[in-house]
Amino acid sequence: MKTSFISNLAIQNSMRMTISRGQEEIQKLQQEVVTGRYADIGVALGAKTSTSVSHHRDVQRLETIQESNALVTQRLSTSQLSLEAMSDAAQQMLEAFIVANGTDDEPKLDVMRRDVEASLNIFTSSVNTSVNGEYLFSGINTDVKPVADYLDAASAPKAAFDALFLGHFGFTQDDPLAAGITTAQMDNFIDNVLEPDFTGPNWNANWSSASDTNISSRIRTNEVVDSSANANGAGMRSFALAAVIGIELLDSPISSEVRAAVNARAIEYAGQAVTGIDDERSTLGVSENRVAKANVSIESQIKIMKLHLNDIEGVDGYEASTRMQALLTQVETSYTLTARIQQLNLMNYL
Repeated sequence: MKTSFISNLAIQNSMRMTISRGQEEIQKLQQEVVTGRYADIGVALGAKTSTSVSHHRDVQRLETIQESNALVTQRLSTSQLSLEAMSDAAQQMLEAFIVANGTDDEPKLDVMRRDVEASLNIFTSSVNTSVNGEYLFSGINTDVKPVADYLDAASAPKAAFDALFLGHFGFTQDDPLAAGITTAQMDNFIDNVLEPDFTGPNWNANWSSASDTNISSRIRTNEVVDSSANANGAGMRSFALAAVIGIELLDSPISSEVRAAVNARAIEYAGQAVTGIDDERSTLGVSENRVAKANVSIESQIKIMKLHLNDIEGVDGYEASTRMQALLTQVETSYTLTARIQQLNLMNYL
């Protein structure tokens, strides 16, 4: 009979390798128990890995759109609040014109002018609202303040109006000579000089720095909406025109007949301002509704994809936990055996 030599060092190293492999496997199983998915997707799925990667990419793209929609919702909501303030200001201005209708009483005209100036201040402040450093009503020119302050001392639109009036009549609106202006002359000035200055390109030269092009946002993979308004809308122009007529013409030294005609025009433009601004609110409301529906759809798509990913990548948590416990027991046994083998020494038996 022949005997073979086996060293305790070989047995000890074998135990160490067993412990090392067991520790690695335990770490993988711990990860699988915690995450509920394979620790190494490539090894576990093989050829199906590309499907998993594709689904993850789709989920990330949808989540990115979802995050973008949150910013769109914030922009639309803030824009709605500003438009509501503008609409209320236009309504207050309209009421001021109605109250002052048919009066030549200077104190009442002063009150009307102050009310109109207050409404114009609200309008200017609201239309120049910014969020996160971007102006809401500048269209795509988000870094530019959309509307100039007419009541500012160095106001470009104020200077433009003064030049228009002086160029047309040959004297300023505060000149006593204004008393000689007829209704036909004033109508001609408003229709053919003043209104075109607001409805035409001079609006962009004197009043507005906003772009006519609104911000577009992709709210779903196949859907894009306008997510802003701009200061060049008809309602905005009508508001400014009505305010200028109220501030510059209604309390000027014109005749009662002309003042009544001017007041009627101011009421007309103020009414158009209310209607136009409310139309803008309706348009943004449609966008808000579409964003809300898109968010519901995206959330459903994400849930479906994650369920499918779980079917592909998911592990049995109970099975993984059981395997981990078995490996822990094995590793602990290996630790014990290694410790005993290390104690084997010939000197202990001499």
